[in-house]
Amino acid sequence: MTAKAKKNDGILQLSIKDDMTIYNAEALKETLLGYCRPDTRELQLDLSAVAEIDSAGLQLLLLLKAEAQRRGFILRLLRHSEAVIEVFELLKLGMYFGDPIVIPANWKKS
Repeated sequence: MTAKAKKNDGILQLSIKDDMTIYNAEALKETLLGYCRPDTRELQLDLSAVAEIDSAGLQLLLLLKAEAQRRGFILRLLRHSEAVIEVFELLKLGMYFGDPIVIPANWKKS
């Protein structure tokens, strides 16, 4: 899995650079859970480069949300890609994660 991480004062910013599918779910799970450390106050996950997400990728986001609640840090999903927005809208998950979803002006919903 390709990800870019920056940490500043307990806030970890992580950009996912791959699709969130069954094909890379195991590697993605290991990477994401590796960032759930005691010194993390907030994990910000940039989803703008996620071109495809399936049920395995969605399960990873749900797992990460549960880990954040269990370990007591804040999870923020940022810059949702069109693929992520479509899944969240289909399954009515926007409110569950609680992060604002901004739909780009040039979005061509099929």
